[in-house]
Amino acid sequence: MTVHFIGAGPGAADLITVRGRDLVAASPVCLYAGSLVPAALLDVCPPGARKVDTARLTLDEIVAELVAAHAAGHDVARLHSGDPSIYSAMAEQMRRLDAAGIPYDVTPGVPAFAAAAASLGRELTVPGVGQTVILTRVTGQATPMPPGEDLATLAASRAVLVLHLAVQRVDEVVATLTPFYGPDCPAAVVAYASRDDEMILRGPLSTMAEQVAAAGVKRTAVIVVGRTLTAADFPDSHLYSAARAR
Repeated sequence: MTVHFIGAGPGAADLITVRGRDLVAASPVCLYAGSLVPAALLDVCPPGARKVDTARLTLDEIVAELVAAHAAGHDVARLHSGDPSIYSAMAEQMRRLDAAGIPYDVTPGVPAFAAAAASLGRELTVPGVGQTVILTRVTGQATPMPPGEDLATLAASRAVLVLHLAVQRVDEVVATLTPFYGPDCPAAVVAYASRDDEMILRGPLSTMAEQVAAAGVKRTAVIVVGRTLTAADFPDSHLYSAARAR
């Protein structure tokens, strides 16, 4: 028996990997976050599968489901939105599975920031403009940020910033970033990336808080800030240069 941690993708049901879909189809038990994982993915579950919405469960209750499945000899498809390598709470589940001697593996998924970039039609790393992308969040109701990872410290790099779990604090984000990036820095908010109800807000950093408030965006969104969002005058990449040694 194996627990399969699977990245379910950013929202569109067809953005799960083929491997992830096949594991769901072969697992008699499926644990998923009902508020984030598309319901259509559950249609792939085998007939009679146990389907458990973890949205309101505690960590102990989730692990209890995994332990019970292990005792019954059932594989588990543990669906996490986006890619489970970031902000998925997978690590604490793995720690408890290690202690219980229960095997697991991980299947990556399309992360929210990649889906947002695709919706914006932009490459986040552009030659001569920006070659670094920082994925982060802000301190709110979630676990506090470690020392040295506060938003102002990260903003000092002026790298492209992608903020998860931050749209409810967009006023604070704009106020913190403006001294480093300037009020005219290109920014965007992408809510529900890849879904039918996707919403995209674009403009200077100084307008983001007002736009978010007017649109009523409160969750399931990423904030992207950086010059690569509107870059047009930049050198071609060395990757395909005729001058590159072959």
